[in-house]
Amino acid sequence: MAAQDDARENRLIDIFNLERPTNHTRHGVDAVLRIDGHELAFELKSTTTGKGLTTVRDFGPDHIEKWRTRHWIISIHNGSDLTLCRYGSPDAMSSWIEDRWQYIRPDFELARIAPERITLADMFEVIGEKPAYSLADAQKLHKKQYTKAQYTAALNGDPHFTPERMLTIFRERLRYVIRRGSTLNNPHVSPEYLASWPAITSNYAEELRKLVRAWLASNP
Repeated sequence: MAAQDDARENRLIDIFNLERPTNHTRHGVDAVLRIDGHELAFELKSTTTGKGLTTVRDFGPDHIEKWRTRHWIISIHNGSDLTLCRYGSPDAMSSWIEDRWQYIRPDFELARIAPERITLADMFEVIGEKPAYSLADAQKLHKKQYTKAQYTAALNGDPHFTPERMLTIFRERLRYVIRRGSTLNNPHVSPEYLASWPAITSNYAEELRKLVRAWLASNP
């Protein structure tokens, strides 16, 4: 499926005359449109006739932040045949994004607030009380969520972690666990939601630029 998705994505870049961004990665910007002095970031997705759009695993605040300003091209297929494409501006996706954010926002607020309420006594209850904690203790707790450089920085030149420094890592662990459990697993965009987006069935590059220029005119 990944190979098929890549092929469909490459086809969209070709027929809409888009560009790959510099240093392209799978989780970065899919494509760029340079138009009238603007450089617009695009998400390129594909789906099949009658089905909604799958998005991403672990959908959370990072996706919300970047998707608020993205433009979208959705290719709709009947088997291997491209039926049509739909263009969505940032405005077109805004209500869907906001609805998902309101659904998960309380959990992420909890992740922001709760760790700071944790005390040394709470930490001692979970990992045991010591006058100092080793690097191995810290890595056992927070695992690979810190890089080697981050663990070194947290030591601040000392051979061991003081309880107070270990508490900082303990709070970070709680924050990570709450945030990790608060993401959505592949939330879908329904066919009904996409149906209102302008359809493009021919002259793909030209029609896209007409739609984008209309959006730019209303969003100077």
